[in-house]
Amino acid sequence: MRLSISIYALLAVFSSCSSAAGVNSTSDAPTLQLSTDSAFNFQYLIALGDALTGGADIAPVLGAAKYITAGDMDSFSEQFHKLASLTKEMAENPENAYDPINVRDTWFSAAQYFRRSDMYLHGNWSNPLIYSLWAEQTAAFDKAIAALPVPGQRVRIPAKKGNFTIEAIWYGALNNNSDPLPTLVIGNGFDAAQEDSYHYFVAAALARGWNCITYEGPGQPTVVREEKKGFIPDWEDVVIPVVDYILSMKSQIVDKRRLVLVGNSFGGYLAARAAAFEPRLSAAVLIDGVWDLYAGFSAQLPSDLLAMYEAGNYTEFDQKILSLRRANKLTTNTAWGLDQGLWSFRTHSPSNFFNQTKQYRLADVVERIKMPVFVGAAQYETIFPGQAQQVAEALGDNATLYQFNGTGGYHCQTAAGQEMTRTIFAWMNKTLNALDSHNEE
Repeated sequence: MRLSISIYALLAVFSSCSSAAGVNSTSDAPTLQLSTDSAFNFQYLIALGDALTGGADIAPVLGAAKYITAGDMDSFSEQFHKLASLTKEMAENPENAYDPINVRDTWFSAAQYFRRSDMYLHGNWSNPLIYSLWAEQTAAFDKAIAALPVPGQRVRIPAKKGNFTIEAIWYGALNNNSDPLPTLVIGNGFDAAQEDSYHYFVAAALARGWNCITYEGPGQPTVVREEKKGFIPDWEDVVIPVVDYILSMKSQIVDKRRLVLVGNSFGGYLAARAAAFEPRLSAAVLIDGVWDLYAGFSAQLPSDLLAMYEAGNYTEFDQKILSLRRANKLTTNTAWGLDQGLWSFRTHSPSNFFNQTKQYRLADVVERIKMPVFVGAAQYETIFPGQAQQVAEALGDNATLYQFNGTGGYHCQTAAGQEMTRTIFAWMNKTLNALDSHNEE
């Protein structure tokens, strides 16, 4: 095995739905490969999957892919930037604006393409595109959610601890009888934005009559840009203020007996951690289950690097990995995993990044989780194999373990959004109805 491949398995541990399943080799993958570069192939699947909810158009994505050189991050960014700019021009055409469906689908697609074009830029923190592309995606997304039947609303929620502000978006479902509605609280993980959550979960929830709020805390796209705050282990300090906001500002339209927390990818760990400290939640959904982040990546380290790191030879360890990155000797996945890890944990030291991740262990708090929990497990999960099962086992009777297989078996069920959402909404319907019946007895 080449060293770069081994390092990728380490560095990609925190990948959200934007990348982690790219570790699947062509021979193992359950779907047709759209690129010889597994990282790029997975990015294409993300964009294509979001076409289901108006967040992309299929032929334009494949058209951009045609001109992207496999493994060339600059090429990837440039082609999606071109597509984003072209789609923005279409959205700005006054003739497009007569129909709110035109408006939101075109702007949702533009926002998606701007997010994709930002994907591989984080190795250079001073690159102005990191900020200008994000401003473009945010503006495009805001125009899209303004055209929803109930316009989305951006909310800034002050944290009670830690001196940061939580960035959130509130989505109200159509409600003809004014009864309080069930509500999802949705968080992503290592790199995906709350804007991505609209396509992963929110559109499906709104169609089923659920309110939603998405949020971002430290380490996540807007907060890390605006406040320069990296990930924090005490994720309850992010989620509890969001629940406070819902139950105070939206109390008339939220059914407090049906308040469900969703965590996506690394967010599957973050949500479980928060659920241990937030008893006002009715249930939690982990897509997918993560037990111990450090255990996931340390098992992938070649013995020499593991020995170097665990002996505390951090300077040598850092120099080894960073020199490979500078020499462009890492695979796309490896280089991206390193860049994103340092960026989102706000450190220039790989060993410091790894040291920080040792604080993310569900074993420390799992006994505090008393609510029903859906634990997703993906057949093609390669960084955390077996960890969803560990989460479910530790939760005992509170857990429902669900195995996603075949074409639905990528990390986070990417590009199988129908299968994922119908599964979790069926589980929530059954589980919350059972809770209501129990409470009435």
